[in-house]
Amino acid sequence: MTRALIVVDVQNDFCEGGSLAVAGGARVAHDVAQLLRRWQRKDEGAPQWSHVVATKDHHINPGSHWAAHNTKPDFVSSWPVHCRVGTTGEAFHPNLDPAPFHAIFLKGAHEAAYSGFEGATTDGKRLADWLRENGVTHVDVCGIATDYCVRATALDARAAGFEVNLLTQLCAGVAPESSAAALAEMAAAGVTADAAAPHEPAPEHADA
Repeated sequence: MTRALIVVDVQNDFCEGGSLAVAGGARVAHDVAQLLRRWQRKDEGAPQWSHVVATKDHHINPGSHWAAHNTKPDFVSSWPVHCRVGTTGEAFHPNLDPAPFHAIFLKGAHEAAYSGFEGATTDGKRLADWLRENGVTHVDVCGIATDYCVRATALDARAAGFEVNLLTQLCAGVAPESSAAALAEMAAAGVTADAAAPHEPAPEHADA
């Protein structure tokens, strides 16, 4: 078994103060960073990942995914402008140092893209292909938001043939109802939750 971590969309615009903020986003960024430091140091009890990767919304002109000018988004298929390439909103949250990531998969340049498996590296390598080429069979998934991009990424990972474990303590959802529905959908697809129990809450969190 070769296991990797996928960190989904822990970006400024999805954290407190961003254009499409999710409550708890900054906390997720901090806690993921803490766990990655434990992994890098090979602390006792740290996860045994072979690789860690991340995904990012990377919008240039995603069409109707952004609400038209002077039009309110419906928050179903249209959203406020977010993660625009060249803005600070597209960047990783400052609580999360991207240095440990072996690869970053960018998605949604000219279309809506929720799943990290729709993304590619700057040289065009797709996430599923990259994982297979590196011998990965199992993935842990975490990030923002539980009920949207985390959900889509976990479901696509299962569809691609990977065993998937969701790190629920390292996720933040848009709403309790839709997050609960997403968790049930993922479970029905064979996604486990916190099976490896890799996370111990940090004694204190960085400020949002």
